[in-house]
Amino acid sequence: MQILLTNDDGIHAPGLAALEDELRRLGEVTVVAPLHEQSGVSQSITFLRPLICSAVSRASGNRGWAVDGTPADCVKMGLFECCAQRPQLIVSGINGGLNAGINVLYSGTVAAAIEGSTFGIRSIAVSLEHAERPAFEIAAKVAANIIEQLLEQASENQLLFNLNIPTAALTEPSPIRVVPMSLARFGDQFLRRQDPKGRNYFWATTDPPVQDPAEETDLAALQRGCITVTPLDYDLTHRAALQAARDWDFSRTTRPTV
Repeated sequence: MQILLTNDDGIHAPGLAALEDELRRLGEVTVVAPLHEQSGVSQSITFLRPLICSAVSRASGNRGWAVDGTPADCVKMGLFECCAQRPQLIVSGINGGLNAGINVLYSGTVAAAIEGSTFGIRSIAVSLEHAERPAFEIAAKVAANIIEQLLEQASENQLLFNLNIPTAALTEPSPIRVVPMSLARFGDQFLRRQDPKGRNYFWATTDPPVQDPAEETDLAALQRGCITVTPLDYDLTHRAALQAARDWDFSRTTRPTV
């Protein structure tokens, strides 16, 4: 199996190297990742300037392709320029920090997986809860094991998944919950500071909301120490609203006068 591996933390990120080592058990891995960290860029792409894609040597001893663009750029570049054949699987991660709830909309890690799924290729985003010394090697073993089982069971039309691993799952057996993403907002506050010249500047907060224990979402399950798998879809159409809107009356619409 041909696997395209990318991330948003950059070509030299330890989470990328750890996951590459484990994915090699499943197939041939081609690494195409951003030259610099691209956290929080969502699914943005580069089209106002040319992209540079260079082969690089990495601390792991394996070579990869570094793209001076976004995670979505890396997926496109990997598909059309770097992979010897079309991948059957695209994996993004391991990200240093969870990508759950509304944060999925901003995540460059998840965006790379979304980009891959738009080409009809099964794509999986992998994130590990932030820690002072993240154990990426252990997390990679956990992730690869889950990915292998997911590939065995997912139907042909299930293309996009978001996998989050809490730190608790690295030291003791943790249940795996297939859950929806939480819609609770978080990280909406700013810490106001002043620089030495008295000018205000702001740091965005990232504290997640307190979840209702009875509500089974990715954030709630992660707070209980569970590993979460969330099937996603990039189609943003609200089907019920679409059907209702077809009965709306727009007869007052007139042709603009010149």
